[in-house]
Amino acid sequence: MGQKGAETRDRLLDATQELVETGGYFGAGLNQVIAVSGAPRGSLYFHFPGGKDQLVGESVRRAGRAIGDALEGLADSSPSVAEFVEGVLRHLGDRLEGSGWRKGCPVATVALEMAATSDPLQEACSEVYTSWERALRARLDGHPDADDLSVTILALVEGALLLARAHRSREPLSRVARQITALLR
Repeated sequence: MGQKGAETRDRLLDATQELVETGGYFGAGLNQVIAVSGAPRGSLYFHFPGGKDQLVGESVRRAGRAIGDALEGLADSSPSVAEFVEGVLRHLGDRLEGSGWRKGCPVATVALEMAATSDPLQEACSEVYTSWERALRARLDGHPDADDLSVTILALVEGALLLARAHRSREPLSRVARQITALLR
């Protein structure tokens, strides 16, 4: 694929990610994706012959990698697990608040709306969550309950993001950070 094709594909994915994060799967109609991306309709079907589920699935994976990269950066710069988790919550809180409380988790809405009815989207969501669990587990290396703790921490973070978005407040993120710190003692 040439540079122009790659740029068009990226614009389609950027538009899809923006629409899905702010309005969910059903808020990201193909006509909206085309309008937001400025890409020709034919490009959508050229780059994503599997249609909307392929487009949204790739968008979820892409957003998941971006969050995963942030997790890795925070893991490298945090001296303790508690500081790592606090950094993750701060990063996600900054992202959420900076979007006007519209962008929580880039995976959760799709998982809630589509995981029961679309195998490709369920797989995309599962892959992303598994990669985040793996990143958390790696940071918990040596802890006797690393497997269970990585899932618990991820669930607490996801719940805190949902509550923070609903309340338009960072307070749930702060509370969860304190409880995770206590849990890790």
